Amino acid sequence: MAHDEVADGRPVLFRGATVLTMDDRHEVLTGGDVLVVGDRIAEVGHDLSAPEGALEVDASGGIVMPGMIDTHRHMWQTAMRGYGADWTLTQYFVWYYLESGRHFRPEDVHTGNLLSAWDALEAGVTTTVDWSHGLQSVDHAEAAVDALQAVPGRFVLAYGNIQAGPWEWTADPAVRSFLERRRGDLDGWQLAFDVTGDPTFPERAAFEVARDLDLPVTTHAGVWGATGDDGIRLMHENGLMTDSTVYVHAATLSTDSYHRIAATGGSASVSTESEQSAGQGYPPTWQLRRHGIPVSLSMDTSVWWSSDLFSAMRTTLGADRSREHLEAHATGDTVTNVHLRAEHVVDWATRGGARALGREELGRLVPGARADVVLLKNDRSPVSFPLLNPYGHVAFQAQRGDVHTVLVDGRVVKHEHELVGCDLGDLRRRAESTVGHLQDVMGREAWEAGMNPDLPEDAGKVLDNPYQYTEFRTDTTRATGTVFGEPGAGERE
Repeated sequence: MAHDEVADGRPVLFRGATVLTMDDRHEVLTGGDVLVVGDRIAEVGHDLSAPEGALEVDASGGIVMPGMIDTHRHMWQTAMRGYGADWTLTQYFVWYYLESGRHFRPEDVHTGNLLSAWDALEAGVTTTVDWSHGLQSVDHAEAAVDALQAVPGRFVLAYGNIQAGPWEWTADPAVRSFLERRRGDLDGWQLAFDVTGDPTFPERAAFEVARDLDLPVTTHAGVWGATGDDGIRLMHENGLMTDSTVYVHAATLSTDSYHRIAATGGSASVSTESEQSAGQGYPPTWQLRRHGIPVSLSMDTSVWWSSDLFSAMRTTLGADRSREHLEAHATGDTVTNVHLRAEHVVDWATRGGARALGREELGRLVPGARADVVLLKNDRSPVSFPLLNPYGHVAFQAQRGDVHTVLVDGRVVKHEHELVGCDLGDLRRRAESTVGHLQDVMGREAWEAGMNPDLPEDAGKVLDNPYQYTEFRTDTTRATGTVFGEPGAGERE
């Protein structure tokens, strides 16, 4: 079917699917239909009537589910896909924070965002938070937003700049003018910055700007060697933790910090592939569940890892269950029923992201909800059947190649396994231009060495605090305790 035939705003009717509504009851329909009219879900049920001119999609043997939501992705880095596959978190800090991150031009940020935005849609991620901490200038920010506007997905820009203190760039009149001028150009906005734990709490000024502009804050919290309990305590004591605050990773934190997050209604964005490989701390999902902290999932960056939430779901299940088994084995016990289920991570990949963004009209298939819809169906794959446990199928069996059709706001952006309106040749040329620029400005030898960067002579610059905009150093980010957190944190529920 031609692209213009599916992208014209016609009603869309998915027929005969297993439908994961992700509504409050998590209702699952077998042989169900989903009707989309305009930008909304019109009906969910059986044997629905198709409006005149509707696009009818045979979804039999497939799963229809809400579009997935990624609450933390450094989209500007995507042209570096796989470059840092063997990095540690320290090496990431060296490359981006200390040495080479400044080399990115506005057009490189634009390219990363374009590539990442189409990448997300292709994998059924309909809403992505662009944790854009490479915005060294307003020109970089303009380029980031222009790229996101050019792709028919749903995007939230989390404005950040790792090359300057958050109290500095948030005070820049040009930045504030940009945020006010372009506010209506995307689906949402956040401010993205971290809190080092400096007792003078210079980040307070950035929180005040966020409050003045009515923007949520998203922050890397509980990251080994960078941010920890002192930052959470300062935020809480100053009344700056709210129910819209998103704590990314939230791994190496004490029970006291989890209590503070829970008491103020914030949520955590867990990037399990990242935490497992980079070293922010053991993925904290069991801690978050114990304290009643809402969870969403995210992919972090394609410099290292995959960029789809199927990977996020399965690695999250694996990490949580592995921890549960290992803790039990350490005491001579055996786990006979796992606590984290496939259904839970599918919820986190959909409704969890919607809750984190304060967007309850997303992440579920109910009449009146925004029509962000994904069909998983691959008749050419033996992995597509039998379909017995739909949540388990999504979390452990499905992959981006099984994403058949994607709608965002009722608009078809992928159909029959092919993106609609995406010029892959142009994306490839842009990515090659960014890589060529970085190779030229760094030199070939430094480029090759960058895949395994050495520590700087003054290793303390990055080991105790990677943020070069402050002289504050501390050893309190190096928490003590078991591999799973402070003593006793790993006790079974």
